[in-house]
Amino acid sequence: MSKSTPNEKSRATPAEPAAITEPPQFERALEELERLVDRLEGDELTLEESLAVFERGIGLTRACQQALDAAEQRVRILTEQSDTAEPEPFPARGDPSSDD
Repeated sequence: MSKSTPNEKSRATPAEPAAITEPPQFERALEELERLVDRLEGDELTLEESLAVFERGIGLTRACQQALDAAEQRVRILTEQSDTAEPEPFPARGDPSSDD
């Protein structure tokens, strides 16, 4: 059983980002993507560093796209009009058929 040092963990290949479920996570991911693009547009990265940054960017892009798809689905569900749904009146207070 070997212990990993903090440096060993930082050298590991980044895994796919977890699903983005909250708007602040989405915003942070977009900000990180912008920073990654800025780094890639610079000329100070080695080929290996560029590939690692690009890989991270692809993972963030996929996670953001999944978050956008989920948000779009939620909007569709909320705004969907159903031909079979009919409005139901609220029972009046004191009405024997009400549950109060």
